[in-house]
Amino acid sequence: MGLILGAFVGFIAMALFHWIPIIGPILAGMVAGIVAGGGASRGALAGFLSGVAGALIIIILAAFLTTLLMGLAGLIVALFGGVPLLVVSLLDAFLGLIGGAIGGAIVGSRE
Repeated sequence: MGLILGAFVGFIAMALFHWIPIIGPILAGMVAGIVAGGGASRGALAGFLSGVAGALIIIILAAFLTTLLMGLAGLIVALFGGVPLLVVSLLDAFLGLIGGAIGGAIVGSRE
């Protein structure tokens, strides 16, 4: 349960801190790692999951808002423009993994 809670809290932190370019995903992963606890590996997993969830929701919102604004042209741009956006957003997952490992190492193992 702590892993799911950590990933969810990290996802919320990712939504709040995403405007900070590199530090935001690391902070969100660190929050996820601290909430999940259990050492660096468990914190890294929670940070990675929160990074993936945060990146996916940002892609979905960008595609949805683009489609609402531009109609069919927006749909085409969202479909073909989403592939590079997905690749770039994987950086958020990787930075969340790093932050989660740091947060998990700070808390340490609860076992």
